[in-house]
Amino acid sequence: MYADKNMVATVIRNLITNAIKFSENGTIIIECKQNDSKVIVKIKDAGVGIDPDKLKDLFNITSSKSTHGTKGESGTGLGLILCKEFIEKNNGTIVAKIEIGKGSTFYFTLPVEPS
Repeated sequence: MYADKNMVATVIRNLITNAIKFSENGTIIIECKQNDSKVIVKIKDAGVGIDPDKLKDLFNITSSKSTHGTKGESGTGLGLILCKEFIEKNNGTIVAKIEIGKGSTFYFTLPVEPS
């Protein structure tokens, strides 16, 4: 992929940390595949999910708030906002698919070649 490796490592680390933070038990799946023009990374957990009302503001700095993890862990609420910034700075996209009680899946794409 054509991206800053430190930014991508930070994004992956944050998404995995969140998957652990919001999963009491279960599996975290990390997949990566490439098509002609982009790399697609998927991080899926079997955690508690996110309230659908909060999903629309998940990557929004003006309305994002920290949520405590399953063991009461706190955070700043900035992790996903930084993930979005880092991915977009590298000409990619990031989205989340959430199911309450079944987990979250975060997908991000990055280009294979410079744009």
